[in-house]
Amino acid sequence: MQTIATGANFSAIDAGKLNELGDYLLELGPEIKIPGKVFGGAAVGATGGEFSFQSFLPGTETGFLHTHKTHEELYFFLAGSGEFQVDEKVFPVTEGSVVRVAPAGRRSVRNNGTAPLVMLCVQYRGNTFTAEDAADGEILNEAVKW
Repeated sequence: MQTIATGANFSAIDAGKLNELGDYLLELGPEIKIPGKVFGGAAVGATGGEFSFQSFLPGTETGFLHTHKTHEELYFFLAGSGEFQVDEKVFPVTEGSVVRVAPAGRRSVRNNGTAPLVMLCVQYRGNTFTAEDAADGEILNEAVKW
């Protein structure tokens, strides 16, 4: 992860090229090593959620089911094709697919395609978005200066 720019109200990073995600190795302990996965929330100083990029080579999978206590996840598939499993329901995913999983959903991903399956996962506390949040944005009456 490389910092691109920072300021009082922002931070920007470069996680590298998506086709080079295989260079990352996430070690969650001596028994759990996940190739091709990198978290980015800490690198950008995220305060309300987490995100990760992951690349699955053809024929690979997460290898385990997992749930969360309070976090909902959105999975954005950026390249390739494969299958997603939630609560024993298996369905296809491909570039452009988006999957939302509630905290209790038992989930897993596999690449049964012929090219790398690349995804972005965004994790945040579930059941917190309100109608007030939907109207949180404010368009400013000032010119954009490039």
